[in-house]
Amino acid sequence: QVKLVESGGGLVQAGGSLRLSCAASGSIFSINAMGWYRQPPGKQRELVATITSGGSTNYADSVKGRFTISRDKAGNMVSLQMHALKPEDTAVYYCKGDVTTGVIRGDYWGQGTQVTVSS
Repeated sequence: QVKLVESGGGLVQAGGSLRLSCAASGSIFSINAMGWYRQPPGKQRELVATITSGGSTNYADSVKGRFTISRDKAGNMVSLQMHALKPEDTAVYYCKGDVTTGVIRGDYWGQGTQVTVSS
């Protein structure tokens, strides 16, 4: 059983900052890429940022220069530092991990955390 738990969401004014964290636990052999995705109200889920086990990062154009994804040395926790937040960043943010357990490799998702940016 693998579990990903997000924390750090909340309400912030436009221009403010928030930091999201996601911790993975359970029967984990290794975690490959981890990432953050978001689902704005009435829209589909979209990629925000990803980071590989080697530290390579990828960002959506809409967040480049404002958001930074990072991972702890153990590789089981991923964070998203968000600056200069805009109302259009309002969404439920989900953490995803590409996890290898004893015999299976698959994607695991957290339950999501709400980020609301007021104008």
